Amino acid sequence: MTFREETGVPAGSPSIEVDGVRLAVARKGRGPVIVCLHAIGHGGGDFDVFTEAMGDRFEIVRIDWPGQGRSGADRGPAGATRYGELLTAALDKLGIERPIIIGNSIGGAAAILHASRRPVRALVLCDTGGLVEVGFAARRFCGTLVRFFAAGERRAWWFGPAFRFYYRRMVLPSPAAATQRERIIRAGAEIATLLREAWESFRQPDADIRTVAQALDVPVHFAWAKKDRVIPLSLCLPAIKKMKRGSLTTFDAGHAPFLEQPEAFVEDFVAFVQTLSRTESVAAE
Repeated sequence: MTFREETGVPAGSPSIEVDGVRLAVARKGRGPVIVCLHAIGHGGGDFDVFTEAMGDRFEIVRIDWPGQGRSGADRGPAGATRYGELLTAALDKLGIERPIIIGNSIGGAAAILHASRRPVRALVLCDTGGLVEVGFAARRFCGTLVRFFAAGERRAWWFGPAFRFYYRRMVLPSPAAATQRERIIRAGAEIATLLREAWESFRQPDADIRTVAQALDVPVHFAWAKKDRVIPLSLCLPAIKKMKRGSLTTFDAGHAPFLEQPEAFVEDFVAFVQTLSRTESVAAE
């Protein structure tokens, strides 16, 4: 077993084949469907606590992205555009219509792209990608991380300790994330290529999907980690304020509120869904 498998959906979860890629998918619970999409280099295990908390009221569907968790490799490089396409094809194959989608980082960008093609009930975007102009500063920042993960690909002696520091201090600093954080750190060398590919994609012009996001006419709730040093809220706030039906809550976390502040996230999510239900009832009447 690889280290990355430990970050993914539970062992024994079934897989589906989409466009030549074997995607591991976990489904648990009954009720309205929530689809959970993780950040690059992570896995469906990010949503373990959320699944346990909400599985009695919803059906929770978790998908491991290609080459991450328990999914097979893709034939091309990682990127939000590709993941958005795979998400749409996967949900079509699973027969899932109008879900609530929780998307973190690249998972959020994929959710936005899917929602531009298929009906969704709502999006919950956690420190999502795609809401910043890809200008000089963004390209430079991404380039730094591309070089960092390229060092991991070539097994530079210093990459392991540096990757640990990066995750402990920058990405998932909260104590609640410790177990999953350690799994990701152990998988660092295995996922370095995917991380490098993803950060290459983030500095391309098509990584800016603000126009796509702002065209969505569905409820979009932003659950943002205040300590995020990778995708700071301050850079994304101008785009968030232009959303047609957007709302925002902030959390004392680094990059993944549902993983780092699970109880607060569940409470906020339930409140959002209750508001969603009331709005839908009024509309129906």
